[in-house]
Amino acid sequence: MISTSKFKIATFSIALAISAMAFQGCDSLTKTQKGAGIGAAAGGVLGAIIGKKAGNTAVGALIGAAVGGTAGGFIGKRMDKQAAEIQNAIPNAEVIREGEGIIVKFDSGILFDFDSSNLKDPAKNNIKTLATSLNQYPGTDIKVIGHTDNKGTEAYNISLSERRAAAVKAYAVAQGVPSARLITVGKGFSEPIADNSTDEGRAANRRVEIVIVANDQLKAEAKKQG
Repeated sequence: MISTSKFKIATFSIALAISAMAFQGCDSLTKTQKGAGIGAAAGGVLGAIIGKKAGNTAVGALIGAAVGGTAGGFIGKRMDKQAAEIQNAIPNAEVIREGEGIIVKFDSGILFDFDSSNLKDPAKNNIKTLATSLNQYPGTDIKVIGHTDNKGTEAYNISLSERRAAAVKAYAVAQGVPSARLITVGKGFSEPIADNSTDEGRAANRRVEIVIVANDQLKAEAKKQG
């Protein structure tokens, strides 16, 4: 189900504006310090909106790509359309539509067998369908983030999460998505979204998040439209 809300987006925008005004009023702060403060405030709001649905790396990717204002609204409308199409085409994925981007989240069990980085056949169909959407909307960059539960060593789980993210990227590239648009990250068990002390929580933590944000070309187009 798509997670999106005009009220939530408005709340995020208001919080961003308030935090910007507050930090701009501190003449003693450097531009870097002001930017860091504004980013932290906005990130806190967006993180609260998404809640325990995605890890910090995914939330950070949305924050880092945001342009705000009229241009952000232009990008947001485009993302609304793409998110709805992805959810209709891949009903077993969770589509989180917030800010100026999209997070498509798959439970690892949907994509891989236990302790494996080989995509299952149904998973290949899912990634193929997602790749079709990515090709239809070329103005975006994509980050593929792998996550595991806390069973096993940190080093092993980082490696497994990296290999799973790489497997998703490789199959998307095989479906025609330019490799330069995709980057992969393996976070191991460092960004849990549920309690790793329970079977249910560990299952939720085993996941792959695919973050879709506007690239520089789309941002420039959006600013012209604004």
